[in-house]
Amino acid sequence: MEETTISSLKQGKNLRESLAFLSENTTGKIVFSTSFGIEDQLITDAIFAQNLDNVEVFTLDTGRLFPETYATWDKTLLQYGKKIKTYYPEQNHLEKFVEEQGINAFYGSTELRKQCCHIRKVEPLQRALSGATVWITGLRAEHSANRNNLEIVQWDAQYQLYKYNPLLHWTTQEVKNYAEKNGIPYNILHDKGFVSIGCAPCTRAIKEGDDFRAGRWWWEETSKKECGLHQ
Repeated sequence: MEETTISSLKQGKNLRESLAFLSENTTGKIVFSTSFGIEDQLITDAIFAQNLDNVEVFTLDTGRLFPETYATWDKTLLQYGKKIKTYYPEQNHLEKFVEEQGINAFYGSTELRKQCCHIRKVEPLQRALSGATVWITGLRAEHSANRNNLEIVQWDAQYQLYKYNPLLHWTTQEVKNYAEKNGIPYNILHDKGFVSIGCAPCTRAIKEGDDFRAGRWWWEETSKKECGLHQ
């Protein structure tokens, strides 16, 4: 990605303008990872509504998602009439893990939980990002203290590509208002206290005043609450 493109993206154009600019001014493969959370739905809308067909939208189906997440996925396909590429866990690795450790092994220890995340999420992500130049994400700084040092555009040494976080400094209310104003389908779990929605066994609603990450892997220490997708 050229420095002039990076500089322009950091200046904070509106969401649709910034993604259209990225699409028009980037050579190489551009990908966007969606988990069908409300932030991701805003980006999906901006990509699909503008027919930015050189941006590949993909998702990771871990096999343990909420029914509401699959419903949001289906609504998105129906509303936009576009395709979302899906990556699944490697069959042999997952079968071996479940056979040896049990179906809910992630509750046993942080190490087992991270092994499960690696098989169901990290390894499929590595395949999805292979050959990509830019990875668009729905990360917001408000979601985790670990993300306060992120930049809107930054080099990701782990995956050797540029990571673009267009919603990084958006507030939760700004995200909700945008979705409502533009008629964007979103996961109804957000209306029930779920902030960050991942796998069903590992996610729960939070109470008013709780940290944003309190609903993810709630049985672990806060400092350990990442799955390895974002470093």
